[in-house]
Amino acid sequence: MLLELTLYIAYLLHVVLISISHVCAPPCYFLFNIDIDYCIAGVRVGRTVWHSKVGKTSLIMSLVSEEFPDDVPLRAEEITIPADVTPERVPTHIVDYSEAEQSDEQLYQEISKANVICIVYSVNNKKSIEKVTSHWIPLINDRTDKDSRVPLILVGNKSDLVEHSSMETILPIMNQYSDIETCVECSAKNLKNISELFYYAQKAVLHPTGPLYCPEEKEMKPSCIKSLTRIFKVSDLDNDGILNDKELNFFQRTCFNMPLAPQALEDVKNVVRKNIMDGVEDNGLTLKGFLFLHTLFIQRGRHETTWTVLRRFGYDDDLELHQEYLFPLLKIPADCTTELNHNAYLFLQSVFDKHDKDRDCALSPDEVKDLFKVFPYMPWGPDVNNTVCTNDQGWITYQGYLSQWTLTTYLDVQRCLEYLGYLGYSIICEQESQAAAITVTRNKRIDLQKKQTQRSVFRCNILGARGSGKTSFLQAFLGRNLLKQRKIREDHKSFYSINTTYVYGQEKYLLVRLCISLPVSCFLPEEDLACDVVCLVYDVNNPRSFEYCAKVYKQYFMDSKTPCMMIASKSDLHEARQHYSLTPLDFCRKNKLHPPQPWTCNTVDAPNKDLYTKLTTMAMYPHMAQADLKSSTFWLRASVGATVFAVLGFAMYRAILKQR
Repeated sequence: MLLELTLYIAYLLHVVLISISHVCAPPCYFLFNIDIDYCIAGVRVGRTVWHSKVGKTSLIMSLVSEEFPDDVPLRAEEITIPADVTPERVPTHIVDYSEAEQSDEQLYQEISKANVICIVYSVNNKKSIEKVTSHWIPLINDRTDKDSRVPLILVGNKSDLVEHSSMETILPIMNQYSDIETCVECSAKNLKNISELFYYAQKAVLHPTGPLYCPEEKEMKPSCIKSLTRIFKVSDLDNDGILNDKELNFFQRTCFNMPLAPQALEDVKNVVRKNIMDGVEDNGLTLKGFLFLHTLFIQRGRHETTWTVLRRFGYDDDLELHQEYLFPLLKIPADCTTELNHNAYLFLQSVFDKHDKDRDCALSPDEVKDLFKVFPYMPWGPDVNNTVCTNDQGWITYQGYLSQWTLTTYLDVQRCLEYLGYLGYSIICEQESQAAAITVTRNKRIDLQKKQTQRSVFRCNILGARGSGKTSFLQAFLGRNLLKQRKIREDHKSFYSINTTYVYGQEKYLLVRLCISLPVSCFLPEEDLACDVVCLVYDVNNPRSFEYCAKVYKQYFMDSKTPCMMIASKSDLHEARQHYSLTPLDFCRKNKLHPPQPWTCNTVDAPNKDLYTKLTTMAMYPHMAQADLKSSTFWLRASVGATVFAVLGFAMYRAILKQR
C-alpha cells in the first residue's frame, strides 16, 4: 500500500499543468475557479486572491500564453484550463479582479462563492506579508461562514528576486490559522513551483485537510476516525479485528485499482510496527494500525490518499455518506414488488456468518449490536424479534435474519438500499450500486394473465373483529403457541410476521400483516386491501365474531380477484351459534369460498403451519378455480410437497452448517 501510494503522490506532484514565464505586478487580484464534472467532491467554483503588485495578472497571462506578456492589462479575461491537462481531471476557471476596474462588493461576491483562496504575497516585500494577517485573512473570514471556512493557500511570489526563504515568517502564520492548507514559494520568471501552486490549489478543494485533521491536537478528527473505522469493519471480511493480506489486497484493489506487491505489503506493516504498539497482530493490520497509517498520510500532506478511500466508500466532503450512494436510483412501476436477488442473499449470508462468532446459527444481542456498528443508528428494534423466527433464547435465527431483510425489501426498498449501503454491498460485491441487489417483479396483472408468477414474496392481510385471534394467528406463523405468546411485552409486539413456506417444492416467503379492527361502517384503508391473499378470522366461541368477517368480505372482496380464506379461530373452545343470517359454512358455500378452516394455537407444541402453506398457495395461484382449490387432492399435494421439501431443506441446512 505504502509503495503504491508513494508512486501515486509522486505522479501528481510531477505533472506540469501549464508552463508560466515572467511575472510583473499591476494593482489587481486573481480569482481561481474550479469546476468538477464527477462526484469526487461537490465543487462548483473556487478562487485565488492576490495582493496588489505581487504579479498575479502576469501569472494568468503567462499561464495561458506560456510566455511573459510585454503589456499586462489591469485585469485578465476569464480563463478555463481544460480538465484533460490536470491530474484530477477537472476543468479550472480563473477569474481576475482589479481594484481599479471593480468594486469591493464585487470582490466580496467572489469570495462568498469561492472554494479555495490563494493569498499571494511578494517574498521581497515585508508589507505584503504583513497584510496577509492584517487585512486578507480577517476580510475573508468576515465574508465566509465560520462552520464552512474556505481553505487558504499562501503563495510567496518573486522568489527569484531574493536568496532567502520567507518560510520562517510564514510558518507562525500557518500555525495560527487552521484554515491555511499550505504555503508555496514560486517564481513565474523561473517557472519555479508553478505547477505545484495549481496542484495545491486543486488539492485544497478536492482533498481538504479541515474535515480530516486537527493541527492543534495533531490527530485526526472524530468524524474522520468514525468514517475510517466503518471502512475498516466493512473491509474486515472475517470480522477478526485484523486486515490480513487477502483483505488488504482487496481493499487496495477496491480503492486504487491495483494489487499490492508482497514486499510493499510488508513495508506497510513494518512502518506501523516501528511506530506504534498493537498496530500489527498475527501479521495483519489492526484498526489502530489502519488509523495510524491514515494519520501518517495526512501529516505528510497525502490527503488525497485518505480522501480516495473515503470517497470510494461513499463519503462526501463533510464525511457524511452521499445520498446518491445510500439511495441509488431504482424505478418501481405500479403494481410491482421488490425482492432481494440471489447475490444479495449470498452477501447477507456472508454478513451473518461474519458476526455469528459462536456458530450457533443465531445472533445474540451482542452479535446484532456488532453487526450494526457500521450503521449510524440501530435499525432493528425489539419488535423485530417478534416479527421473525427466534431460538429458545429469543435470539434471531439465520432464517429469521434473512426473513427480516426480505420484509424490509418488500415494505420499504429505499430503507433496504440504505442498509445495504452501510454494510458496503456495492463495494464488497463489486457492483455499481446496491440497486443491483434488488429484483423488481413484473406487474401483478401479467402474472394473472399468464397464470404463473416468478415472485418469491407474498402478502397476506389478516382481518377480523377485535379479540378474534388475529394476533395469535400472526405469532403462530413463527412457531409460537399461546403460552409463548403471553410472554411477549405489549410494547414489543409487531404488526407483521414473515417466514418461509414450501409450495410444490418451491421455497416462498409469506408476509402476514395484522390489520387494525375498524368498525364495518368505516372504510378500510388501502393498505388493508392491497395484498395477495386475505385471511378473515373469527372466534368460534364468540357469537358476534363472524358477522364482521361476512360484512367485510361482501363490502370489499366479493367482486375482487383477491383470494380469501375464513379461519375458525380458537377451535379448541366450544363453538357458539353465530348471530348472522347464514352459518359460516353456508356463507362460504354461497360465495364459493373454502370451508372455514379450524385453527388454534392453544397447544403444547408449536402450532400447525398447514394453513400458512394453503394461504401461500392461494396467493401464488389466484387464477385457479375454487373447485380445484377446495379439492382434497390439491391440498394433499401441496401439504406433502411442503413437508418433503421442508425436511430436505433442513437436511441441506445442517450440511451447510457443518461446512461453515
